[in-house]
Amino acid sequence: MFAIVEIAGQQFKVAKDQKIFVHRLPEEEGASVSFDNVLLVNDDSNILVGAPAIEGALVSAKVLKHLKGDKVIVFKKKRRKGYRVKNGHRQLLSQIVIEGINLPKGSKKETSKTTEA
Repeated sequence: MFAIVEIAGQQFKVAKDQKIFVHRLPEEEGASVSFDNVLLVNDDSNILVGAPAIEGALVSAKVLKHLKGDKVIVFKKKRRKGYRVKNGHRQLLSQIVIEGINLPKGSKKETSKTTEA
């Protein structure tokens, strides 16, 4: 079972017990967090697609730690003008582990895996 969920402005394909890095979340380390903007859920036999999100679906996660990502070098240059600027940047990230994907009760909307033309 997997789900596509929007976390901090980005979409992630997540499954239970998966660890992912997302943009820094305001929660403390060790805190539980839930995301209700679930766009798609695949339950091996059923596929639920939201328009744009599935009502009542919830992805629960736990914040493991806060950290900084790898350094990204930003170098700008204009040839023959003597213009050179070098900057660095490290993105603030949070590592989370997905604890579960909860489906809404009574909304087992079944769709076929093939698309209609």
